[in-house]
Amino acid sequence: MFESLSEKLESAFKNIKGEGRLTELNIAATVKEIRRALVDADVNYKIAKEFTDTVKDKALGEKVLNAINPGQLMVKLVADELTSLMGGKTADLNLKGNPSVILMSGLQGSGKTTFSAKLANYLKTKRNKSVLLVACDVYRPAAIEQLKILASQIGVEVYTEEGNNNPVQISKNAVDIAKQKGFNVVIIDTAGRLAVDEQMMNEIAAIKNSVKPDETLFVVDAMTGQDAINTSKAFNERLNFDGVVLTKLDGDTRGGAALSIKYEVSKPIKFVGTGEKMENIDLFHPDRMAQRILGMGDIVSLVEKAQEQYDEKQAEILQKKIRKNQFDFTDFLNQLNQIKKMGNIKDLMGMIPGMGKAMKDIDLDNDSFKKVEAIILAMTPEERSNPDVLNGNRRKRLSYGSGNTIQEVNQFIKQFDDMKKMMKSFNKMSASGRPFKGMPTR
Repeated sequence: MFESLSEKLESAFKNIKGEGRLTELNIAATVKEIRRALVDADVNYKIAKEFTDTVKDKALGEKVLNAINPGQLMVKLVADELTSLMGGKTADLNLKGNPSVILMSGLQGSGKTTFSAKLANYLKTKRNKSVLLVACDVYRPAAIEQLKILASQIGVEVYTEEGNNNPVQISKNAVDIAKQKGFNVVIIDTAGRLAVDEQMMNEIAAIKNSVKPDETLFVVDAMTGQDAINTSKAFNERLNFDGVVLTKLDGDTRGGAALSIKYEVSKPIKFVGTGEKMENIDLFHPDRMAQRILGMGDIVSLVEKAQEQYDEKQAEILQKKIRKNQFDFTDFLNQLNQIKKMGNIKDLMGMIPGMGKAMKDIDLDNDSFKKVEAIILAMTPEERSNPDVLNGNRRKRLSYGSGNTIQEVNQFIKQFDDMKKMMKSFNKMSASGRPFKGMPTR
C-alpha cells in the first residue's frame, strides 16, 4: 500500500541526506518535493501546503544533535506530522450499550456489506462478543443473500424480515430481538446508492434516530481519492458519524483518502480493510501507518499478528520435535498455514524496516506457497513423517501428483533438508552453550 507515495517521499529526502546541516535552502527544496508527492497522492493542495509549511517551520527551528543527521531529523518531522494528519492516536469503538449498536453507512460499492461481516468476525474472535448482523439493504438485489453467505462463513446470526421493505422498522425490531436473546453487539448493514441522494440520507438518518447507535461508521473505498472526501463531508453533515472505515487499502490506492479524511471531517479513521478474507481487518494506527509510508516498517503490528496465531502448547511440542531432529513435512505445513493466517505475505514483509522497497518488484503472495503445499499434500502419511524414505520413484510420483516438475520437487526437498540441518546446528549450539562459529566469546 502507498508504494508510489513512499517512493516519492524517499526521493524528496535525497535533497537533504548527506548534508552537514539544515539550511533554509535544502529544507525548502525538500518540502517542495514532499508537497508534490502528497498532491500526486491525491491529497488536496491546501492540505499538502499546510502540511509542508508546518514541517518547514519545525525544521528551521530545530538544532541538529551530533547523533542525528539532517536527513534523519527531516524523516522524523514528516513522520510526526503524517501521524498528526491521520488522527494522532488510535481510536477504538465505543461499545457501552446493552446491546451496543453499530450503524454502517456509505455508498454502494464501498464494501459496506463485506466490512459489516468482517467487523462481526473481528468482534467475535478478538473481543469475545456475540454479534447479530442486521440486513437493512432492502433495495440492492442479493444484498441480503450476500450478508447471509458471509455470516455463515464466520458463524454469526443474521436478522432479516422477508417481505418487509421498511429498514427503520427492521432495525428497531432487530435491536429488540438482540436484547431478548442477549447479543452483545448489533451491526446494521444499510443500503447505499451510486451517489449521495436525499432519499438515502433521509432513510439512514431515520434509522439512526430510531435505534440511537453507539457507533455510526462511514465506510469508504480508499481507491476513490478526493471523491471519498466529498462523500464523507455529505454523510457527516447529515449523520455526524463517529468514525471512518477505509476499505480496499491493499489495492492500487494513492493514499489521498487516508491522509486527508481526518483533516476534512475531524473524525478518526477507526478501521482499515486490507484484503478479501474475513480476517483482513485492522485497527487503524496513525503512527504505524506513517512509519510504513516512510519505509520505516511496522514491527509492532507484525508482532501482534504473530501473537494472534501463537499457540503456546503447540509451540512447546514443536520445540521438542526440533530438539530431537524430528521436524517433518506435517510440521512445516502447519507452520506455513499459521503464517498465511497472519495476512498477505508481501504486506507482512513490508512491515519489516527496509523490506518494503526491497519487495516492491517481487511477485510474492500467499499463492506463492501453493506449489510447496501441493507437494506435501501429495505425500503419504509415512513420507510426511519420515522424509528420508523419499527415493527417486517416490519423488517422481510426487511430481505427477502435485503438478510440479521433478526438478521443483527435488529443489523443495533439498531446501527442507538444509533447513533441518540448520535447526540441528542451532540445537547443538544451544545445548552446548557454545557461540556460533566466527562469533567472539566474551
